[in-house]
Amino acid sequence: MTDRLPPIPFDALTPAQQAAAQAVIDGPRGALYGPFIPLLRSPELMLSAQQMGEYLRYRSAIGTRLSELAILVTARHWNQQVEWAIHAPIAAQEGIAQDVIDAIASRQAPKGLAADEQAVYDFCVELQEDKRVTDATYAAALRQFGEHGVTDLMGLNGYYTFLAMILNATQQSAPPSTAAPLPD
Repeated sequence: MTDRLPPIPFDALTPAQQAAAQAVIDGPRGALYGPFIPLLRSPELMLSAQQMGEYLRYRSAIGTRLSELAILVTARHWNQQVEWAIHAPIAAQEGIAQDVIDAIASRQAPKGLAADEQAVYDFCVELQEDKRVTDATYAAALRQFGEHGVTDLMGLNGYYTFLAMILNATQQSAPPSTAAPLPD
């Protein structure tokens, strides 16, 4: 596969693209990579997306450990190698057990999850696979995270689904990673 929208040299960017790229580079990501490479073709969309993503990834009401778990479930659902390559190592650094990461990669239900992890996992799997969440799963997430946390959890699923669509449609190559690629 060839990247359909590969990187553009910085000096070839329009002023609007340069400003959008610089906003990502100056933020907590520190570089322009992953979905922001194809999104740069639409600087206003990219800026809006990166602002939402910056909040969800770094400051969500459920915290970074559980946000990373939600990202992995979404990446696996969409067979998204770029997001997996980026986020599986981050999830491990944030405290998600390697056997949990491996189970998600293999499309298996992880065993021995803490209550907060189970609530995130169940919520994300149901939302991604069934396009809805049962009353019991919603209530479990609400007990764990409150309305703010549940709203952010829905946002994480939607945002990373959006990125997966961008990355899958543009055939973006996965960056080097310590994580094994997702199996077929």
